[in-house]
Amino acid sequence: MSFALETVGLDKQFGGLHVTRDLSLKIAAGARHALIGPNGAGKTTVINLLTGVIKPNGGRILLEDIDITRLSVQARVLRGLSRTFQINQLYADLTPLETIGLAVSERLGHGGDWWRRLGSRADVNVEIADTLTRFHLLDVMNEPTGTLPYGKQRLLEIALAIATKPRVLLLDEPAAGVPQSERHDILAAVAALPREVTVLLIEHDMDLVFSFADRISVLVNGAMLVEGTPDEVGRDPRVKAVYLGEGADA
Repeated sequence: MSFALETVGLDKQFGGLHVTRDLSLKIAAGARHALIGPNGAGKTTVINLLTGVIKPNGGRILLEDIDITRLSVQARVLRGLSRTFQINQLYADLTPLETIGLAVSERLGHGGDWWRRLGSRADVNVEIADTLTRFHLLDVMNEPTGTLPYGKQRLLEIALAIATKPRVLLLDEPAAGVPQSERHDILAAVAALPREVTVLLIEHDMDLVFSFADRISVLVNGAMLVEGTPDEVGRDPRVKAVYLGEGADA
């Protein structure tokens, strides 16, 4: 069986600190897969390894059966692997319209003079409008991103990732820091992600995890503790012990 994303014996150390230990993770094509675990479990380190931000000491990463272990961040994006961040990485001075326009133009090979072409290409315009509509950003599309409510910024970051047309999307705590009053749109946007995009979600909000995921992997001390369906993981006494006895990650 082939997988959209797979790690084989993935290992990472920072000096004497062993962060990821012989991790083998298989994400099926089209899956809604969640990676959870207590604080310090190594979840964000795994995301950084998958996306090429840091390099492993051992093991392999396969994207649709192709070894991408040594590829750059940019090369992985071009191959269809995108992510969001715990703390958004948006340009504060650009508007949502400009942000999505830049992403779409860059993907279509017009990034060098995107600001001249923005508004002049029907294919780009339609995609920008569709993306802004899907993520409830039309009402703020001309506002500087830095002035937007944090929930809108999180929506924009997910929209930006989708604008790169990923086949695999890694969501690193999409609801983190979002006020309760703004969370509904975030949850709805995550739930409505196109099914042809395989999604790996890192999240502490267990309501979101169990409503979204069809498979859950539990990471503890950089190693896999248990993996299964939401029902299986929810009933596992080892998972209950971990969450009752400890806090939750970086």
